[in-house]
Amino acid sequence: MPLIRAWLDSANDPETAFPLNNLALGVFAPQAGAPARCGVALGDRVVDAAALEAAGLLALPGGPLLDRAVWNPVMEAGPAIWAALREQLSALLAEGAPRRDEVAPHLWPMAEATLHMPFRVAEFTDFYAGRHHATNVGTMFRGAENALPPNWLHIPIGYNGRASSVVVSGTPVRRPWGQLKGPDDAAPRFAPSARFDLELEMGAIVGTPSEGPISVAQADEMIFGYVLLNDWSARDIQAWEYQPLGPFQAKATATTISPWIVMRAALEPFRCDTPAREVPLLPYLREPGPMLYDIALEVALAPENGTEAVIARTNYREMYYSAAQQLAHHASAGSPMRSGDLLGSGTISGPTRDSRGSMLEIAWGGKEPLALPDGQERRFLEDGDTVTLRGAAQGDGYRIGFGDCAGQLLPAIDRPDWA
Repeated sequence: MPLIRAWLDSANDPETAFPLNNLALGVFAPQAGAPARCGVALGDRVVDAAALEAAGLLALPGGPLLDRAVWNPVMEAGPAIWAALREQLSALLAEGAPRRDEVAPHLWPMAEATLHMPFRVAEFTDFYAGRHHATNVGTMFRGAENALPPNWLHIPIGYNGRASSVVVSGTPVRRPWGQLKGPDDAAPRFAPSARFDLELEMGAIVGTPSEGPISVAQADEMIFGYVLLNDWSARDIQAWEYQPLGPFQAKATATTISPWIVMRAALEPFRCDTPAREVPLLPYLREPGPMLYDIALEVALAPENGTEAVIARTNYREMYYSAAQQLAHHASAGSPMRSGDLLGSGTISGPTRDSRGSMLEIAWGGKEPLALPDGQERRFLEDGDTVTLRGAAQGDGYRIGFGDCAGQLLPAIDRPDWA
């Protein structure tokens, strides 16, 4: 699909993340002190979608749907409304649109806007579904011959996380306290995490709810859109607590998402297949067609008052299980899925060191420190570091981007009196 030209020149720039093909959805305040409202990214502007609806320029069936500062009402309305939203926005913003003069006053400079959480997260589930990542981590702890657990090639492994600690890009993250125990320690101690990490992921957002098991095809239709996702991880807390169950406090500190939801429709031209299956999947997990997307991803790290450096580049197509498979598996035991559920893909790593999506892998558990351009080294994240995830799908003369997914790591709070 070629670029769809808009009457806003910046939306036609091949380097913008937000051409008319994208129509990414967010929640923004146009200036300090202004109330937040639903908006659509277009070039270097934010289109005030709530104002367009109030003025009668957008008329979605069952509306008003944009009178609250979240996209959940639209998500819950279902695929026909999602398609109507994109169709009406395109008609208003395309080159030669007859109502341009009525729409233009409702565009705001993106550089001056404050971006908020774009939707209300119902529940958060994180998966462990990237083969390179799982192989790397397994090799570190169990050796190459037993790197993958016996179930890994049969099932998308996941755990239920904390919806309450999902935050929007730009929100600082505080280094957590937790129980830590080294291999030679007689007992655990309560201390700040010393092995705090990032995880490069994609997040899939459930739009329409379900009751009972669903097929992979049905799951794909339920997905409203995607965001970049950093599932911050305290590796030393996790090492002690995960025996015999999975992550708990190690993953509860924060999960950062990018501020713009890229709707599934915008990613249709970039669909690609999951990898060839070494072991046949059970029928309920088999895909009816391509379910992954060709989205180039990168991780950048900037020390406090230092220069940013890209430390990893990879692609969403490296995943072993798609979001649709993860969602179908999630619902397979009868668990109802709700509008606003967020599914983390799991860490997205490639086959080489410079394509690994976590510091645990890049520095190989701290044994092979990463050298930054300014001479500093990193085994894990240090206080003051800012981590920024970026991603985009490359089309014919345009890009589909998500906006930065960034957060700065702040020092742990002073030791609590009760600790």
